[in-house]
Amino acid sequence: MAEKAKKSLTPDSSGKDQSSLKEFPMLWLKGFLMGSADVVPGVSGGTMALILGIYERLLSAINSVSVTVIKDVLSLRLLQAAAQVHVLFLMMLFSGIATALVFFTRVVPLQVYMFTHPEIVFGLFFGLILGSIYVLVKAIEQRQGSMVIFIVVGTALGLWVVQLVPTQTPEHPLFVFFSGVIAITAMILPGISGSYLLLIMRKYDFVLTNIGKLGGAETWAGFWALLPFFMGAVVGLALFSRVLSWLLSRYQRATLSVLIGFLLGSLLVIWPFQDREYIDQVRKVELMQADDPLAQEIAGASNHVPALPEYRRVVSEPMESILKEGERLAQEPEKDTILVETVKRKLISSKPFWPYPAREPNRWRGFTSILAGLVMVAGLERLR
Repeated sequence: MAEKAKKSLTPDSSGKDQSSLKEFPMLWLKGFLMGSADVVPGVSGGTMALILGIYERLLSAINSVSVTVIKDVLSLRLLQAAAQVHVLFLMMLFSGIATALVFFTRVVPLQVYMFTHPEIVFGLFFGLILGSIYVLVKAIEQRQGSMVIFIVVGTALGLWVVQLVPTQTPEHPLFVFFSGVIAITAMILPGISGSYLLLIMRKYDFVLTNIGKLGGAETWAGFWALLPFFMGAVVGLALFSRVLSWLLSRYQRATLSVLIGFLLGSLLVIWPFQDREYIDQVRKVELMQADDPLAQEIAGASNHVPALPEYRRVVSEPMESILKEGERLAQEPEKDTILVETVKRKLISSKPFWPYPAREPNRWRGFTSILAGLVMVAGLERLR
């Protein structure tokens, strides 16, 4: 059993892609589940791959993208490069991942439900992370008492990181690039969810909101906002894939123990019951024709403030005092036009509390969601 557990965490040394098109339905499904894990701040993509029994193949496929392959691509020797990479496996797997990204940003927009139903969404995330900790403990071979030391170190690190990251972080391209570098490690590292790290760095709603813009009227705006993130993901994958493979093959017990501790220490930030305070930040001000159907729809919805991460509203004058990163008007409003602001809600403080009856009427929603997350992790192991 110990040898089997170790094998599941180390890359295949054969270097050949053994995939076939017959595997497409199952690999697509596993890719969809991995993509769901990458979007949901709970079970990481690496943990999902471990649960589903494809972690070894995933590491081998990622490691097949070598410096030689990159040189061949830059030299336009595409067929030669493709022959060295596990192309078929990656294409089948990533088609499922891409489907999950579209589903959870357009069909079931989690970035919206985080604002409208925080107890349910964060409760589910909390339960998924607790389940991930159990999966990691099972994956460690020859568990020993010395693991406690590494778990304590990881817990201290998690608590420190949560306290270190401010409630509001910048949307500067360099910070978005850094977020991409950090988040991509979750694809190959069991235990730490990339979305969870984005949540800690306060960039989860930013990334999902812009992914949701792709394919719509704001495609280019979403693309340029995400470009630094994608570039960071490529750099992070190239830098850390082999390092993490080496750590898991040489120091599996210590590495996973630190990860378990980190998850325990950082659970505080995802506790479903928190007093959250937001401010409205105007990102853009524009003139629209009053008879424009979109303008009329916005005007009709301006009577109440929606619980959304980003929304539009009609105003009589631009709120110049809080225009920071948005666009300023270059002209005065004309006749038969209305002034529309694009507003982004920013989290400025978050304080966890225990939901005793008089304090939180939605406490059972949160606890039920935590239980649902635990049950989901248990059910996923049956697909292995």
